[in-house]
Amino acid sequence: MTTTQTAMTVAHIGLEERRSVAVQNRQESTFPEGVAPPSGGRSPRIFGVGGQMFSSLKQYPNFRRLWISNLFFFGGVWTQTLVLGWIVFDMTGSEFLMAVFTAVRLAPMLLGPLSGAISDRFDRIKLLLVASALALATITVVAVLASTNHISYWGLVIGGLCIGMTQSPSQPARSTLVLDFVGRGSLSNANALNSIAMNMTQVIGPAVGGGMIAAFGAPVALWISAALYLISLMALWPLRKAGKAATHAAGESLAKMLALGAKAVFSNRLATSVLLITLIANILLWPIYQAFMPVFAHVGLGLDAGGLGWLLTCSGLGGLLGSLSIAALGDFKFKGALFVIGTGAWGALWAAFALSSSVPLSFTLMAAIGLASSPFGILQTTLLLMMTEPSVQGRVMGIQELAIGVMPLAALALGAAAELIGVAVVALISGVLLVLLLGVLTARVPALLRYSGSTQG
Repeated sequence: MTTTQTAMTVAHIGLEERRSVAVQNRQESTFPEGVAPPSGGRSPRIFGVGGQMFSSLKQYPNFRRLWISNLFFFGGVWTQTLVLGWIVFDMTGSEFLMAVFTAVRLAPMLLGPLSGAISDRFDRIKLLLVASALALATITVVAVLASTNHISYWGLVIGGLCIGMTQSPSQPARSTLVLDFVGRGSLSNANALNSIAMNMTQVIGPAVGGGMIAAFGAPVALWISAALYLISLMALWPLRKAGKAATHAAGESLAKMLALGAKAVFSNRLATSVLLITLIANILLWPIYQAFMPVFAHVGLGLDAGGLGWLLTCSGLGGLLGSLSIAALGDFKFKGALFVIGTGAWGALWAAFALSSSVPLSFTLMAAIGLASSPFGILQTTLLLMMTEPSVQGRVMGIQELAIGVMPLAALALGAAAELIGVAVVALISGVLLVLLLGVLTARVPALLRYSGSTQG
């Protein structure tokens, strides 16, 4: 999550669109076995809150099963994140040790490029089944140790690492399966529906986790998380024969696969810009949300575990509303502009949240933060998939995971800074910096604001 300056030139937008026609047509005509394109060959579109907002779930049975699995998987993730974070901070009272735990838990994200190459070579469904089973086993062990009072700080750190090892490397496969199941024309809608699943669990998971801690203690909340992982695995199981190995990568060495994936991103100015925004955001703001919300709640606002759960629930409600809105747009124009503007608003709202000492205002701002984060969370993946060829998209998602994976290092740096100047000041500076850097980047690459869905950059 360190910031770097880019020196990019802008290709003529008309030429960009003409050169993309052949690739785009080829992508739109390719659907997985047993999957039909949307009725009439047109992408789902809607101008209200009903109609085809959930069209990808209705039209693509395999995507529907994956979505249900994701719903419970992320429910387990959000519940476990809140509970483990609360236990660590309650045990240590240290922002820095909290940051260490978060950094170790998220460190496997640095394996993103390797995970993406594996996703492009092997059966993606089987990869997810293995990852889900290992996640279930790991959280069960942690829950047993917590229930028997044998858990220590370093035990939690090791448990967080093991959970991260099962969770983060599976993300490239999880992301590319969406395109495999629905095709290019429904990609925006399907990714928005995936975001809805995540935000629904962000609404329910923290509230359940916080309520369980307050009422029954942290071990019970960990068992709830384990149950959610089990349901996710059961929902994914019927898809075990739906996946297949990507034969286009079978004859390539791992080094060559990684090199081709990097070339696919860094030879494309627009894709590089999207990836750079992902990197900056995961340096400046996501570590604050991932690592320091217990500090904001406990120290800044005087909330208990239940209050922390409701604070995160507000963010989830805002994100859910944003995801529903993007799903309603279907295959809309100016995706790049929404991505940039939404990310900028997200940074500005974090700066405002850092200045708030009022509980009602903070809850309202957190809901607005969730709303503004939706374009960033949904469109960073949608844009990268649209800007690159299908044969390398697992690796492209792996590179994105690497950009997200610098979060642990940033969490350590921000944690050290928070020990010196306070977490609120760190959040204020980070939010303002994100807005300024977005302004510089879009001034250098204005074509990103006009981007609607072509493949060349």
